[in-house]
Amino acid sequence: MFKDKVVWITGASSGLGKYMAYEFARKGAILALSARRKDQLEAISAEIKKLGTSCLIIPCDVLEENQLEAAVQVVVKEFGRIDVAVANAGYGVVGKIKNLSAKEWRRQMDVNVTGLALTFKYAYPYLKESQGRIALIGSVAAYVPNPGVGAYGASKAAVRSIGQTLQLELKGTGVTCTVLHPGFVESDIAKVDNEGVYHPENPDPRPAKLMWPTDKAAKVMVRAIAKRKKSYVFTGHGKFIAFMGQHFPHLARWMFGKMG
Repeated sequence: MFKDKVVWITGASSGLGKYMAYEFARKGAILALSARRKDQLEAISAEIKKLGTSCLIIPCDVLEENQLEAAVQVVVKEFGRIDVAVANAGYGVVGKIKNLSAKEWRRQMDVNVTGLALTFKYAYPYLKESQGRIALIGSVAAYVPNPGVGAYGASKAAVRSIGQTLQLELKGTGVTCTVLHPGFVESDIAKVDNEGVYHPENPDPRPAKLMWPTDKAAKVMVRAIAKRKKSYVFTGHGKFIAFMGQHFPHLARWMFGKMG
């Protein structure tokens, strides 16, 4: 399915981006990886090359529009095409809404929403040429209230809406949009503070018993992109949460209110 296809992934230095890169590489894809941490990208690139495929690293901050535009041009100059773009870069602001500053809100939305939308914008002309795929990384947080992480939930609700809109706007172009909504997956998200600074020593407060291994999550995500699914919710608890949010919103509010 992805043999010799060019796949560009943002936020590829760790977590889901990193393991999706490995999974695409195992399927024969050519990788282009972007993130802020160049040293991490170089280590991942070395592993990908051991799998027998090419890998280009393009350090890039999705907060900087010119860097996103330039990254796309580097990929196209090197490989001549883009077949899959995965808008994976993101993080979570922690705190009750009454306590969050304008700066925290702006950063949350700029990374998770604006950066994601611009990733699509600059990749789109080349995805149209290749009849390719755009994948947006959402969250089951898009479906339910999120006490203590309301900014993150709002950003992922926006991602869900962007995906639904793109699925209409892309009709007739040959480009498909898959929105992926994971539940709890092992990642560095809890180790990044509200300023976007990584703290490797930070504990992860999410329930360990519900956590999916990142490599397992990457496999189902790449499979969903291959099948051009419109929306894919995964992990057992994630499906339950999304179902409750959609069909029993009053009960969902009660459940999550107890957590707040």
